[in-house]
Amino acid sequence: MHALWRMRSAEFQSLTRPRIGSSRKTDNLENDPPKAAVARNSVFVLVPLFLSISVYFIVSQDSMGFPRTQQLAFLGKVFFCQANVVNTEMKVVERFPNPPDNKAKQVSPLPASLSPIFLNSKKLKAISRVSEIGPTGELRPQVLYLIELGMDLDQIKSMARRHPSFAFYSLEGKIKPLVEFLLDLGVLKSDIPSILKRAPQFFGLSLSENIIPNMAFLEGLGVDKKQWAKLIRRYPSFLCISRQKVKTTVDFLYEIGLSAESIGKILTWYPQIIGNSIDDKLRPTAKYFCSLGVDVAVALHRFPQNFSLSIEANLKPVTEFFLERGFSMEEVGTMISRYGALYTKSLAKSLIPKWEFFVTMDYPQSELVKHPAYFSYSLEERIKPRYALMKECGVVLPLSTLLLSSSDVLDKALKSKLKKKLAQKERSYYNPSHIGQ
Repeated sequence: MHALWRMRSAEFQSLTRPRIGSSRKTDNLENDPPKAAVARNSVFVLVPLFLSISVYFIVSQDSMGFPRTQQLAFLGKVFFCQANVVNTEMKVVERFPNPPDNKAKQVSPLPASLSPIFLNSKKLKAISRVSEIGPTGELRPQVLYLIELGMDLDQIKSMARRHPSFAFYSLEGKIKPLVEFLLDLGVLKSDIPSILKRAPQFFGLSLSENIIPNMAFLEGLGVDKKQWAKLIRRYPSFLCISRQKVKTTVDFLYEIGLSAESIGKILTWYPQIIGNSIDDKLRPTAKYFCSLGVDVAVALHRFPQNFSLSIEANLKPVTEFFLERGFSMEEVGTMISRYGALYTKSLAKSLIPKWEFFVTMDYPQSELVKHPAYFSYSLEERIKPRYALMKECGVVLPLSTLLLSSSDVLDKALKSKLKKKLAQKERSYYNPSHIGQ
């Protein structure tokens, strides 16, 4: 502080007077609203700071022996500096009365053509790659090979959009060896495009490191090796699922009481079961069947597709349909155990119209409990024509015989029943009690 006080007045002012007051700097501020805003904010911080320093200096220097006139001179210089700053600030405020708005401006929504799907650079690159024409004037060899298999360019683009990595798979290193492997398994060439469209990621797997070891692992769990062609056609993503996920699902199937043989059959005929979440799908469905009195292991073995259905959208509405028509919970459970596909039937298109016709057939309700597969037959092509034929013969056959039998067996059953009926009539006609009347 002593050194500062001993400076000549011009030197002191050159240090303390802020350059913001110069015409050059002011012009810069006047031409730059954001900088002006910064200056405005700085003034209201600096002015109180200078005042505080000044007062502190006057008070603290009493004990140092400085004359009061020198102290007042210093204070005047500080006030001169502050006035200069405020003067500049006022000029800035006058020229820019409204500070710039720092709020983020709203961005108008993107047009439909620029939706996130199109802004994804990986997808764009993939689509561009499968669409581009090479130096020879033709599409890439991978694309030409897929077209030769029966796909069109739009389908290939769709695959690239859904699974961008597919566009970069090597023809000789990935795609072609896997296609040939599938053909060797017995997959038809006409099925390859469908497999490609449904599971393009399958063709990014390594034969030696992924596919063949996974197949061996699944065969060890009971998958029928003779059924690989059908299995892959039915669910091509099966071999893309991790072994840990398969093992976790298999452990759950053991938990509910299925045998190793049953699990092998389920994995062979309905591999989609592996794709279901245990906590979100399989376990809640098992609990629901338990509430109906159904043996879960039997239900899963006979019709595993039920465990991919929604409890709220598929299972409960069908159950309530039968309960509302007088069936007990136990009877519904029996029907489901005997015909698991009942839950896959549409209420509006199948169950309701077939039920409405059933009540006109003079069968007791118990016939449906015994033979719930009634709901599997076509109403117009099988149920109504056969029922009309039976009525014409004037006989009554069990519902299972009426619908389940082949045409030849049904014909024989009707003739046999009619013959018995005529014989009974004849016996009744020649009954001695009848002759004596």
